[in-house]
Amino acid sequence: MTREPPVKKKLYWCDTCNLPVIARSCRCGSLPREILLEQPYDIRPALTHDRSILEGLLTGRFGTAGLPEVILLNKSGGLDRTDTVYIHGHRFGLLTFNPVSRAHEIDLTQEAVSCLLGSATRGIVDITRAVEQSGLIEKRIGGKKVEVQTDITDGPVIVRFRDKYGSGYLKGGSVRIRSIGRVVPVSRPDPSWDDVIAANAVHLKNLERHAVRFIRQHMHDRPVCNISFSGGKDSTVTLHLARKAGVKTAYFVDTGLEFPETREFVRQTGVEMVITAPDFWPAVERIGPPHKDERWCCKYIKLNPVKQWLKPQGRCVTVQGNRWYESFARASLSGTAENAFNPDQLNISPIRNWRALEVWLYLWWKKIPCNPLYEMGLERIGCYLCPAKL
Repeated sequence: MTREPPVKKKLYWCDTCNLPVIARSCRCGSLPREILLEQPYDIRPALTHDRSILEGLLTGRFGTAGLPEVILLNKSGGLDRTDTVYIHGHRFGLLTFNPVSRAHEIDLTQEAVSCLLGSATRGIVDITRAVEQSGLIEKRIGGKKVEVQTDITDGPVIVRFRDKYGSGYLKGGSVRIRSIGRVVPVSRPDPSWDDVIAANAVHLKNLERHAVRFIRQHMHDRPVCNISFSGGKDSTVTLHLARKAGVKTAYFVDTGLEFPETREFVRQTGVEMVITAPDFWPAVERIGPPHKDERWCCKYIKLNPVKQWLKPQGRCVTVQGNRWYESFARASLSGTAENAFNPDQLNISPIRNWRALEVWLYLWWKKIPCNPLYEMGLERIGCYLCPAKL
């Protein structure tokens, strides 16, 4: 029987402060509420581009203005980008990118209705007459489909039945009623991310202390120690932690397929060693393009150049920013592991049990600059041609 990785499947939410906490306690003394997350459980903040997508969808559809500052996203399975949106500690909806229509879409939950009802000026469909005429009045109407007369275009809607409200989806003159019930608009505090950091400061200090201690425990396992830096958020946190632990040398592999923003960020960060990879394109002519199940590119333009650079140095420890929540392949990642491609290299992973939320809170807490591509909408940073990207 395969042992399930020890990933954290819950998030805690303090309803008093109206903000997420990464452990079981909030500084206000209230007992946080548990939120069950979805696989891969990698909850993260909605950044600038994410917020602009949500604001555009909600303003265009419902005429609402103003979202709370603290919005969380939980990556979910789907054709392309699919995120469960959490607002005020409740599931607000499913944000997806449709690769056919080349557009983002939002599918609302019942909890979203209480958030939108006080400010929505359009996108509301009264289904009272349609339900009464259909004979569904005494039955459960959640999940049912009714024909309606409306000039609203197809898409998500707020449905009204007498004094009840709910969420639905309008298509071809009919509304599929997702859910419905009595809804009371609720006014809640609108904390900032600085408030979230303050509420989690003790927990962030614990994460930092454990990570630095872990690095110090293993940095002398082999004669040489270095830091693998990719230009992404995880390796940025790891670089800071490793430097705090006393590791001096960091390296970055310029694959030739990096975004210019990443190259500039690496330059600004002051990473000591930039390894230049062999030209990718002649290899494509010989082998064909890499794909998700055959990523020969990783070995050719990343692993092998590092192996060649490390060879004269002998056996080494490399501090890396891999996390359990990034992929199924890394979900059982151990703290220390010999590199199968280069046995002379012992990889250690001090933030393997951090979620993206902890990574971002730590970066903001320590005011560590990060790659600007995240605020522009990229969830993960790497080669622009990576077949694993959405």
